[in-house]
Amino acid sequence: MFRSLPKAGAALIATICLSGTLAAEDRLAEDQSPSGKFLTATEVKPILTATKANWIAVREWQGQDLIYFTHLLSWRCGLYEIRYSVNGGPQQLWPIPECDPVTHSVGLIPEGTEIYTTLPLQSVASVEIEVLYDDLTTDVSAYERAAVLMP
Repeated sequence: MFRSLPKAGAALIATICLSGTLAAEDRLAEDQSPSGKFLTATEVKPILTATKANWIAVREWQGQDLIYFTHLLSWRCGLYEIRYSVNGGPQQLWPIPECDPVTHSVGLIPEGTEIYTTLPLQSVASVEIEVLYDDLTTDVSAYERAAVLMP
C-alpha cells in the first residue's frame, strides 16, 4: 500500500499494524533528489498542483455513482496517502499501490489496482481529497459533483 516505509523502531511498526496507516507525524520525509522519473514529491507536486481539477472524476454507471482516482494513482510516486470524504463525511484512506522505481512509468497503474469506488446513484454531491506527499506536505481540494461529472 505504501510506496516505502521509513526505517523505524518497534513503536512505529506497532502503529502501522494497529491503524493500517501512518500519521504524517510518524513518517519520515523521502529523499527529494530529482530522478527525472517522477518518483518524489518534488517532481510530482507541480504537476498535481497544475492538474488539481482532474484529481478525481464522478461517473454515473449502471445505476451507481463511481468516483475515479485514476489521475492521482497515475502520479502516485511521490505520495504517501490519498484520503477522501464524500458529502462532508468522514475521511477514508484510498489504497495506493507500491511504487517500484525500477519499473515505474507515469500513467501506468498496476493491473488489479482499484481505481474507483461505488456509491448509490446521484448520492455524491461533493468530494474532498487530501494528499500527503512523501516530503510530508499536504494538499487539499474540494469538488462539487457538476465540476467533475463525466458525460
